[in-house]
Order: sequence, then C-alpha cells, then structure tokens
Amino acid sequence: MLRRTHAIALLFAALPAMLAAQRADQEKPRTDRVTLENYLDLETVAAPQLSPDGTQIIYTRGWIDKMNDRRESALWIMNVDGSRNRFLVKGSGAKWSPSGDRIAYVAAGEPKGSQVFVRWMDAEGATSQVTRVEQSPSAVAWSPDGNRLSFSMLVEERTNWPIKMPKAPAGAKWTEGPRIVERLNYRRDRTGFTDNGYRQIFVVPAVGGTPRQLTSGPHDATGGDWTPEGGSILFSGQRSDNTEYQWRESDVFSVDVTTGAVKQLTTRKGPDGNPTVSPDGRRVAYTGYDWSTDTWVDSKLYVMNIDGSNPHLVSGDWDRSPSEIRWTPDGSALYFMAQDEGAQNLYQLPLAGPSEGKVQPVTRGTHMLTVSDISAKGLAVGTVTTPTKPADVIAFDLKTPANFKQLTAVNDDILAGKKLGETHEIRYASKDGLKIQGWYVTPPDFDPSRKYPLQLHIHGGPHSMYGVGFNFGWQEHAANDYVILYVNPRGSTGYGSTFGNAIKYDYPNKDFDDLMAGVDTVVAKGFVDPQNLFVTGCSGGGVLTAWTVGHTDRFAAASANCPVIDWLSFVGTTDGASWYYNFEKLPWDDPTEHRRRSPLTYVGNVKTPTMLMTGVNDLRTPMPQTEQFYSALKLRKVPTAMLRMNDEWHGTTSTPSNFMRTQLYLRYWFDKYKRPGDRKTTASENR
Repeated sequence: MLRRTHAIALLFAALPAMLAAQRADQEKPRTDRVTLENYLDLETVAAPQLSPDGTQIIYTRGWIDKMNDRRESALWIMNVDGSRNRFLVKGSGAKWSPSGDRIAYVAAGEPKGSQVFVRWMDAEGATSQVTRVEQSPSAVAWSPDGNRLSFSMLVEERTNWPIKMPKAPAGAKWTEGPRIVERLNYRRDRTGFTDNGYRQIFVVPAVGGTPRQLTSGPHDATGGDWTPEGGSILFSGQRSDNTEYQWRESDVFSVDVTTGAVKQLTTRKGPDGNPTVSPDGRRVAYTGYDWSTDTWVDSKLYVMNIDGSNPHLVSGDWDRSPSEIRWTPDGSALYFMAQDEGAQNLYQLPLAGPSEGKVQPVTRGTHMLTVSDISAKGLAVGTVTTPTKPADVIAFDLKTPANFKQLTAVNDDILAGKKLGETHEIRYASKDGLKIQGWYVTPPDFDPSRKYPLQLHIHGGPHSMYGVGFNFGWQEHAANDYVILYVNPRGSTGYGSTFGNAIKYDYPNKDFDDLMAGVDTVVAKGFVDPQNLFVTGCSGGGVLTAWTVGHTDRFAAASANCPVIDWLSFVGTTDGASWYYNFEKLPWDDPTEHRRRSPLTYVGNVKTPTMLMTGVNDLRTPMPQTEQFYSALKLRKVPTAMLRMNDEWHGTTSTPSNFMRTQLYLRYWFDKYKRPGDRKTTASENR
C-alpha cells in the first residue's frame, strides 16, 4: 500500500513536466501536414489543347506571384505522352490554328491590358501582337482557313446629356460631371459599371491589322463559332428593342463575316445559347430550355439546321445541364461535360441509330473531370481533380475511357510526404425525407475515439454544387484538427431540375433543414464534439449561416461571409434586377415573403458569436447588407466583428493574401469561442 501511494505521489509530481512536454509536442510544426505557407507554392493547370496532328499539347499553367499578391499564368507545351514538358510563353487561352503552324493566345500587351498574340510554332518561334485595342478581347477563335481571328470586345457607348455648362474660368478646377445611368442593369461584380457599352464581335487578320466590328447595337454578343466555310459566325444574345427587360431570354444568331448581316436562328421563348456548328456545316447544336419562373431549370440539348429550321430536342428527358459541347467528326453524336451528384464526367449523345437520344456516360468516377479537347482520332485531353489530388493534365482514348494517363504532376513536390485529410461520402434523409448527399473530411492521423470540433461549410449560389475536387482550404483546416462537413442541400445543381427548384419561394428555409440533418448525421458517428460545432459560408452560404444562427443555438460560433441579410433592401441594390423574380410578388405589392425569408427578421433569436467578412468592393451582396447584421447584433450585445476585406469584390479570397487571412481569421474566431466539453444541450439549441 505504501509503495502504491508512493507511486501515485511520483506520478503527480511528474505530471506538470509531462503536460508541458505534451504541449510542447503539440506546438511543434507538423511537417507531415499541409500548412498555409504551402498554399503560396501551389500551381494550377487548365485548358489543354491538342495540336491538329495530335502530337503536342499546350496548356495554361498558373502560379502565385508572392511579391505582388496576385496570380499569374503562362503557356506550357509538351508531347502528347507528357514528355518534354516546358515553358512556352507568358499568356493564357491558347488556340491552335487549323493547320497547327501557329497558336493564338491572350497576354499583356500595348497600349495596355490584354491583347491577342500569334506565335509561330516552328523553330524560330516568332511572336506577333495582333491587336492593339483599348478593351480586353475574349473568346478568341480561328477562321477555318487560318487567315483571320474573331474575338469579342466591349465597345464603349457612354450616356451623355447635351447640357451647356457655363465656361469655366481660366485655371478653374471644377468637379467632374456625374455618371448618367439609364439602364436597368448597370453594374456587375468584379467589373464595376457596365453601362458604358456592349460586347461585340470583331474579326482581325491573323498577321495583325485593324479589327473590324461585325455586330453592333445595344446588345451583347456572346461566344463565336465559325461555320466550316468561314462565311459566318454563330453567337447568342438578345437583340430585341426591349432587351434589358427580357429576363431569361436569349437566342442564337449568325453574322455574315463579309457584310455584317445578322440572322436570328432561334425564336423560342426562353434562353438559347452555346451554338456549336457540325463538321459538315449543316446543323447546329445548342443548349436551352422553355421559359419558366422556376428558380432553377437544367438546360437541354437541341439541334437545328444551319438556317434555323427544324429545331428539336435531342437529349430527351435527361435532366442535367450540358457544357463544352463537341460534335463527333462524322456528326453522328455529341460529346459534352455535365455535373452529376458532386462529380463531373464526359457524356455522349448519339443522334442516330438504336441509342438515338439516350445520353450515355463516357467516363465514370468520383472526380471532377474537364475535357477541353478531343482529336479526330478520339484522343481526349483535359484536367482531373479528386478530394486528395489537385488538378493535373490527363489524356485518354475514347475507346478505353477508364485508362486516364496523367501527363503533369505540378503539385507533387509540394504535397510529397504530406498527410491529407480523408474525404468520406454520406447520404441521408432530411427532415421531410428528401435524400441529401454530402461529404466530411477527417483530420490526418484521425482517431475515431477522439472528439473533434466540426466546421460546416455552406456553398453559395444558391444554385451551385460542391464537388469532389481538391480543396486546399478544407485540407488546411483539417490539418488543424477540424472535421469539415460540406453538403449539397436542395437547390444545388447536379441533381436535376426538381431538386434545384425545391427552394422556389422558400430559400433559405428548407435547405436549412437539409444542412442540420447533415450535421446530425456526422455527430451521430461519435467522433465530433457536439458542443464545438461551427458554421460558415459566403454569398448564399452567408445567407444560410445568418439564417442558421437565427434558428438554432447549437453552433459555438459562426462566420457569415458576404451575406444577404434583408431581401427588401437587397433586391434593388445588388448587381442586377433579376433577383426581383426570385419572389412570388414584388416587394412594393406585398413585402411579406421578403421579410419571412430575411435573416434580419430573426436577429432577435441570435445568441451565437457571429463574425462577418465581406469585400469592400462587393456589388453582388453589397456591404450595407453586412452592416445591417453587424449593427443589429452589436445592439443586442451578441459577440460580433465585421471584417471589411480590402481589394475584394464578391468573396474574400481573390488575392492570395486574403485567402490566407480568411483561413486564419475564421479559425481564430472559432478557436476563440470553443466551448468546454460535456455541456448539456439546451432546448433552444434544438429549435
């Protein structure tokens, strides 16, 4: 007994030193986990393009300029097997000429901003600046003969009233005149004011020269696909006299490259776009749907004759939105990308034969695949990412689509030796029985017997989709011993039109139920500390975060980033009038629904410490929305803080330094309000 007492005394005597050693061990840098510093070295890949002879690939490679706090990009080239991977030239968006002897791309040039360049792909590698325009060109495309390039560009058309001001005295410094705004939609987030003109289509000789404007008028022209003989370019847009009041209306048009004559090809009520001409020039594939007031409608695939006759649905009742449409060389089928239940893959739609009109998956898998080019011989190139692997360039034969060949490994050096969080899929029933899909990430060295704090991340949109691609931010939070939960509640894309439209006139009410059921599902697994749940999201996710703290106290802290707090004040101050249509009645006719769906209505219930982060330049969810919630919370003495993020539009992570700040501020706020364990849950927390 004396020996046992002595042993216990020795243990207690040694306990302070043991605890100190444990703390020191916990504070040591974990070199086997990702750190925020690793973010500065991550690279990206995008838009690989095959040379016409199928022997080379050009792709855009991006990195972070640490000194100037911005992202940069360059074009790299490699053989089709991935060998001789090397830098080519600064710029992005390369397009091979039809003969493969040149590439066109966009890079910084004279007199300012982005310009179109052409580089010869011979041993000399001569480069010419093709345009010297005042506005940034986009949607660059080669003519079939390789002699011209088309692009779209803003044509300035600013409103000025012909008033006659008295002459200013010599040397006077008068205030600049006002911006006169007369358009319904006059600004756009990340752009600023947009009432100074319209985007039009131009052509320019590939050897350089003066661009010639093809389209005109108070209408934007989007895209630009050449017909095989080079006589016309197809595009989409609205060209009515009442364009700005046409909600969800667009059509497909063709413009004659010689005369500039425009012909309307579609007339259906609803949005038609993304025209793609068949190899023989006789048909056009495009996307669209019949006009609807539903908040989400998945697009369908249509085909018409090149003159606009015989428009018909070809994708049947398949209920996912196609993108990146391509014809097979013989015109017998269409390839396209589509999102489905958190993943993205390549699909094929036969236009003839026994499988006509039946969408078929070409690739399968839990990944985000983006195919950006397919050769005439059936070689596909693109990028692929998974929860534990950032995007790399891959290639595969359409005959054996399961055999991806990875051609780049741009981040293997950064992630070598790093333990990543493991991602697990969950499917569960919401409060009303609706099936919801989600995922959770467990920290490296996960111990199921521990109790981890949990972060619930909510996506924006609200019509968008969390996918199974690599997310450095979540991995970095997981490396700091948080479980990360992200789900696709009703309203998310990738699950069909009915699922997407399930929040019509009700968002963010029912999707809140989906999110809470997801939290319950993970908590029930036993490794999450139910007293240390945290919630965050931006934009639509910020709306739902603000709504959440007004409807439950179960979260220890929250961060509502770039939120909408009051729909009444939001619909008229966001960067576009279309949000008026997301409510059954206009606010001046009946504001009841706007109030019912506003987080501000429930601010009196909030007890959760709630931080707010919003960009000072945000035009999508303007700063006054954040200020309303901050003032209300502060007045009620709810712990809160407002972070006004500099050099940010909508969102808080566009610059590398602000991405890191967002990570750190979020974790600082959550760590600050972590609760002691084993606390009983109150009735109000289950409200």
